[in-house]
Amino acid sequence: MAEAGQPPHPRDVYDLTGHEGPEAAFEDARSRGRLHHAWLLTGPEGVGKATFAYRAARRLLGAPPAGGHGVLGVDPDHPVSRQVAARSHPDLLVIERMGEDGKLRKSIPVDEARKLADFFSKSPAAAPHRVAIIDPADDLNVNAANAVLKTLEEPPPRGVIFLVSHSPGRLLPTIRSRCRRLLFRPLGLEATAAFVRHHVSVNPEEALRLARMSGEAPGRALTMAAGAALALDDAARDILARLPDQDEAAALALADRFRGGEGSANFALFMERLGERVHNLARERAAARVGGLDPWAQAWERLSALPREVEGLNLDRADALFTALRELRIAARA
Repeated sequence: MAEAGQPPHPRDVYDLTGHEGPEAAFEDARSRGRLHHAWLLTGPEGVGKATFAYRAARRLLGAPPAGGHGVLGVDPDHPVSRQVAARSHPDLLVIERMGEDGKLRKSIPVDEARKLADFFSKSPAAAPHRVAIIDPADDLNVNAANAVLKTLEEPPPRGVIFLVSHSPGRLLPTIRSRCRRLLFRPLGLEATAAFVRHHVSVNPEEALRLARMSGEAPGRALTMAAGAALALDDAARDILARLPDQDEAAALALADRFRGGEGSANFALFMERLGERVHNLARERAAARVGGLDPWAQAWERLSALPREVEGLNLDRADALFTALRELRIAARA
């Protein structure tokens, strides 16, 4: 068991728990020669969709099944596995937001999506199939989505595309209609908590908190553990408990966590935790028939929109935090 660190990339994961149904459905189609050219993998973020995509890709690229790793499991030491891990397999193309410079782009640009046409215009170099993974397809910009659609309209021979999607409603209907969909459900509270405890050093209560906060998605729970989600959730709880007062020193210390390379992720995670606690507070007040719900609803809407505004407009995160706190004080005094 390790301290909380960044979870491994899905290409480096060889086991997948709780999704035997989708794996069996895919393997049945593959073994019967009814392999669809495009698979839309849907479900909450961090539930295992991208891990499935890489597991399926290794099998399509020629790695034989290996016992002990599930329906689509293969030997991590097989040459195909090593090539996929090294991102050097000639018949695998991965399209994602992460640029070659290691920086996360705001969206997947059209130039990336256009690589599909060239990639699938060639025959497999060393495998039975050519495979592309788009992770996540939700991040395709408009032109990139249309470029992907063009490839889907002209299915490549011996080509398979996996589109990972946390929010399939954001995709073009014409993209969705050309894919076979596999649904990946949350793992369950207890199973997710057990998964967290197996990978990071947390106590049972903390594991359950992470499982709840992640929506029972194990990968997201690990990401949240690495991002100090428990501490940020505690900070959100303390802020609401003090309202309408504010601890200026605590707020300034919190704002410091939003600076630097990890500041954006910390800010988005904190606003998510604060927003969920405000939402729960409003729901409790509604159930108790307590008045004054409109200001809390407005505050929740503001908290939900802030991370997108800050990222899109390059706003100062500390200023955005104090704007959020001002909204909450107004709601508490209403």
